[in-house]
Amino acid sequence: QVQLVESGGGLVQAGGSLRVSCAASGRTVSTYSMGWFRQAPGKEREFVAAISRSGGSTYVADSVKGRFTISRDNGKNTVYLQMNSLKPEDTAVYYCAASPLAYGSRRAADFESWGQGAQVTVSS
Repeated sequence: QVQLVESGGGLVQAGGSLRVSCAASGRTVSTYSMGWFRQAPGKEREFVAAISRSGGSTYVADSVKGRFTISRDNGKNTVYLQMNSLKPEDTAVYYCAASPLAYGSRRAADFESWGQGAQVTVSS
């Protein structure tokens, strides 16, 4: 199993940018495809973005397409979510997750390990 720890969350104004990071330990992150999910208060966890093991393929939710970018640095055992043009509706706890599927998934059930989450708050 891989352990995941998110960092980089915080408060940002609408239209601003933020990058959250996910540091992995226990197993090299290159063993897994990775994903980002988010959960706002009172709502179910939703898919945000995923990236394949190699980083060659990425997938993003329609709600963040064109604004968010997922990337990975396997040498640093770290996955990133760059969030641009943030909107108040992006406010949520953002979770990093690891999946054994080589090309990733948008289904939470396909992810085996989860981080504790990073709070992202977008003000207007």
